[in-house]
Parts: sequence; structure tokens; C-alpha cells
Amino acid sequence: MARSAVGVVFSNVQDKNVPELSALRAIASIPFAGRYRLIDFALSNLVNAGITTVGIVTKNNYQSLIDHIGSGKEWDLARKDGGIILLPPYSNESDAPYTNRLEALKGITGFLRHRNEDYVVLYDGDGIARLDVADVIRFHEESRADITMVYHESSGTESHYFMTLEPDETGRVKSVQINPKPSGKKINLYINVMVIQREYLMNIIQNAVQSGYSSFGRDILSKNVGSIKIYGYKFEGYYAGMASLPVYFKASMDMLDKNIRDELFGARDIYTKVRDSAPSKYIEGAIVKNSLISDGCTIEGTVENSILFRGVRVGKGSVVRNSVLMQETTIGSNVRLDCVITDKNVVIRDRRHFAGCEELPYFIAKGKML
Repeated sequence: MARSAVGVVFSNVQDKNVPELSALRAIASIPFAGRYRLIDFALSNLVNAGITTVGIVTKNNYQSLIDHIGSGKEWDLARKDGGIILLPPYSNESDAPYTNRLEALKGITGFLRHRNEDYVVLYDGDGIARLDVADVIRFHEESRADITMVYHESSGTESHYFMTLEPDETGRVKSVQINPKPSGKKINLYINVMVIQREYLMNIIQNAVQSGYSSFGRDILSKNVGSIKIYGYKFEGYYAGMASLPVYFKASMDMLDKNIRDELFGARDIYTKVRDSAPSKYIEGAIVKNSLISDGCTIEGTVENSILFRGVRVGKGSVVRNSVLMQETTIGSNVRLDCVITDKNVVIRDRRHFAGCEELPYFIAKGKML
């Protein structure tokens, strides 16, 4: 069933959520959990459902995304027919890149027109979840929906733009709200995954352009919820949408929980680009507790409750706690870090002390020397 669907992944539309980490890369390319990128979850969930053609909508800062995806072989998407297809941010009618989701969809109508799959799975590259996409498509067919939106019960969101759903007892959505005011109650947060019939999507896009609409969420979903058969599929597993830097930090710390790791990386594989690196070195006197350590690290000091990406060096006498250190970060001697996120290739010299908190982790940008 899922083989009759094509995937479309938006790599940039949520960039404003985490400007610290998406200033030089697409949000879908943000590193996560020591060896992954956020897009790995979208690609893996689509491939695990038997979807073998995935279009990736780009906009800017996508070089690292292209480097990571390569030919797509790690996801079994290196194919002569289908596979990974990079979709440019321009349409045939405009030389300017898209500014919103509706314009992005307009720009890929040529791609959609030349496909023959029945359904399109629209998937943002900003979320962490192990989602059974095949089951979502099955639900979509059984409910005879025009659109199926995947939602997750949440206590709130810090995103600059988000949607909530109000489904009835049959699952049909009665209301779609954009950025509702906080009520203190749990909300049904749309997690930016949607299933829609391919030809129906093209008709929606054409009508939206003719009507001068500017927002897919407000002008199409929210205003037409009574006339369009929109159904909600409730996802009950672990989900983290990268709504802000503190959310990214919390999701990273969640990876130190074995139960959450087993849920995400257990029965259904999450694939990523494989690199051949030497094993990590633990010099005499090193102490490591409850941490994820990637290949190629050298540790002489203490690392607790932290995530170290490839090639990180922690000097003698240094203590790293509750932190996320990305690739090739170098920590000198007698350094103290607590609730810190370093981007790639950061150098922290001897005897420096940096600390943040869970609500406001201390961030050090890519390539900085402090």
C-alpha cells in the first residue's frame, strides 16, 4: 500500500525555530544524538514504509544536507527510477525562492505532475519520531479522508508557527487553529506530517494560486475544515519537534534515557550516513558516566550526562556535564562546561568556565575559539 506514495520532505521551512543551529545549515541538516541529522528520521520513516521516491525541497544553506545525503544509498534510495530527488527553491514562473509552504508546493508541481503514485506524504525535516508511515496511509484510506494530519498530544510549543487540531470521536478534524493562545491544557499538536492524494494536492495548489492565497495552513486547512474531509492520526510515541534551542537541548538529553533510545532506534531502523572512524580513546584517569560517545573522540577528563559527536577532544582535568559537543570540538585542560551546546569545530582554551541551564543552554557557534 505504502509503495503507492511519494515522499516530499521540506528541509528549510522551520529554519526560524532554531536560528542558532540553522544559520549556516538547513534545519533538516542539524546534527543530533552523536551521529544523526534530523532528516534521517523523515527519510528512514518513509523508506521503512516502502516509499522509494523522496523529493527534498531545498531553499538555502543546503550544502551540508547534500553532503550528508549523498546518493541516498544509506537509505536504499540510490536508484535509477525514483530515489532521492533534490527540488530547487524556484518555480518555473519565478526566479525568487519560495517564502512559505504554499509557494514551495507551487514550485514542485512539475515534480508531482510527473509522478504516478496515488498519495503524497508531506513531511517536515524538523522532528524526531519513529513514525509508522504505512499505518498513517492505511488510516487515510480506511477513513476515506481528503487529508490526514498526524498529531501528538503535547503540553505546549515554543515554535514561531504551529497548528493544533480538534478531532471528533471518529477522527475527523472539526477545527484547525494557528498559534492558539496558551490555555494550560494539553493540545493536539500537528507534527508536520500529512498524507494527501496526489492529484487532489495539485488541484488544491492550482486553486490556491488562482485565489491569491498565501498560507497553506490558514487559507486552505483552517478556513475549509468544514468542506474538506480532514482526519487526524494520533501518534502516541516519542516526538520532539525542534521548536527552539532549549527544545533541541532537552531532546538531546532525552537520548540518554535508555527507554527513549530503544523506542527511537529499536525495532525499525533509523538510517544515517556511515563514516569510518577510529574508536574513541579513553586516556588513563578519564571518567565517563551516562553519556553517548561517538567514534574518534579522545577523553582525558570527565564527561557526565553528555553527548559527544565524532572527533571531540576533552583535555586533562576538564569536566563536561549535561552538554552537547558537536563534531571536532576541542576542549582544553581544566575547563568546566555545564549545559553547553557547541557547534562544529569549536575550540575552548584552557581554564575556561561556561554554564547555562536547561531553559537556556549556553551556545557556542561553529568555528569559534574562546
